[in-house]
Amino acid sequence: MTRVLTVLSAADKWTRADGSTYDTGIWAEEFILMDEALINAGFSVDLATPGGVSPTIDALSLDTKIIGPETAERYREYLAQNAKRLNNPLVLADIDPDQFDAIVIPGGHGPVEDLYKDPDMGRILVRANTASKLIAAVCHGPAALLAASDENGWPFAGRRMTSFTDEEEIEFGTAANAPWLLADSLRKRGAVFEQGPNWGSYVVRDGNLLTGQNPTSTAALAEAVIGALR
Repeated sequence: MTRVLTVLSAADKWTRADGSTYDTGIWAEEFILMDEALINAGFSVDLATPGGVSPTIDALSLDTKIIGPETAERYREYLAQNAKRLNNPLVLADIDPDQFDAIVIPGGHGPVEDLYKDPDMGRILVRANTASKLIAAVCHGPAALLAASDENGWPFAGRRMTSFTDEEEIEFGTAANAPWLLADSLRKRGAVFEQGPNWGSYVVRDGNLLTGQNPTSTAALAEAVIGALR
């Protein structure tokens, strides 16, 4: 059976440039739509976090004013049905990436607090990339790529990718006090950054690396991941 490892941030706060904190976590849509699609495709999906900490779902991602009451209800039901998995994730430090066919990283602002600098995240990504295993990340999930480093530097330099854009961060209202901006940081590390219209679905594939721009891109990214694994 095809095995997928979904790495979730363990952060529930984002430390801002002025030292204040912003409540955050995992963006529900990005976890749920990907997880649901992969499981429905017949894949085995394991969850892991730094320290094996139960991840926090960003409250904004379940706000009925943002996603509507019907979607919010469906998401809450899915989270409740998968509470045992979410409350008992694997410990990221214990993960052997050779046991998985793909590494998937949802966003929310959590990854820009912890995954971007997590040494085990970096270790897993380097080994997975060296073995040409599928790596997929959406929205702020590509921040995890920044944790990777090998003897030649950043292994994703020169690769085509996307993420939550600086323009979207500005429109969302979180750019002004951000300690750093994700798209800008990826460019500075050497990524060939691509983007579509703000808030539209946009997916980039470069070999074994698949990335989605924002929450709206999750469904299309999931389809691309499933297609690539099949």
